[in-house]
Amino acid sequence: MTFADPEGYDDERARPRPLGRRTRSQAVAAAVCLVLGAGLLTGAVTGSWLADDPGDDGRPGTFAAAGELWHSAPVDDLFPPTVDGRGAGPGGADRTWTRIAVAPDSGCAHAFDPLLREALAPAGCARLLRATYTDATRSHVTTVGLLFTKADAAAMTALADRFARQDLGVRTDLMPLPYAAEHTLAAGFGAHQRASWTVSVLTDAPVVVYAVSGWADGREVGDPQPAAAAMRADATTDVAQAGLGHEAQGLADRVERRLRKNAEPATEQPS
Repeated sequence: MTFADPEGYDDERARPRPLGRRTRSQAVAAAVCLVLGAGLLTGAVTGSWLADDPGDDGRPGTFAAAGELWHSAPVDDLFPPTVDGRGAGPGGADRTWTRIAVAPDSGCAHAFDPLLREALAPAGCARLLRATYTDATRSHVTTVGLLFTKADAAAMTALADRFARQDLGVRTDLMPLPYAAEHTLAAGFGAHQRASWTVSVLTDAPVVVYAVSGWADGREVGDPQPAAAAMRADATTDVAQAGLGHEAQGLADRVERRLRKNAEPATEQPS
């Protein structure tokens, strides 16, 4: 993925000046003004970078850059063929996930149950990217998704606050749907096979990151658990004991990190 160099411009307007040699006092005054002007300009630009706001050259900050990744970043940058989950399993065990399917980028109409779709509606849906992975033993399958919204930072913060305040991320009637690709290990991974899930509304990017996991053998799950509950050390359900909460949370966390990493170059100062 590449980002174009920011367009430069010059605010100064050429003005005629008297011909002839400057006096020493004029030269000194000009030099002082030049130094002060450069310092103020540097401070203003640096402040723009630190605040992550668009600068005078119109370069977008990380928030806007992240929102463009659905069409500017190669799929392997967002959903790598192999994901290293060092320490991501129960008890800090390592995990490795292999991608088995990537869904065509799409809208959100068929990716969520109705109530979850309604809960996410205030943010809008610009694009949805999804991929399904399996673990090294090929016992589990996990779909991880990136919902790119149409919302600004304030709207994303409001949505995140609502999810936290109303515990929307842990309700079983608000689970995301898996991507069950035909002719893969996840072909039987449907709504009734969902075992654990996580939904994260980001506030530093117009993106909702989610993951949903289940068994690869297509067994139905009568009591799915949110990842946070299934990952508790004292959890004793089949979902928890199988590590399916760790599968969902581990993959979601790593895909979220890659999203941020891919957005970073857009805010770096050109060398």
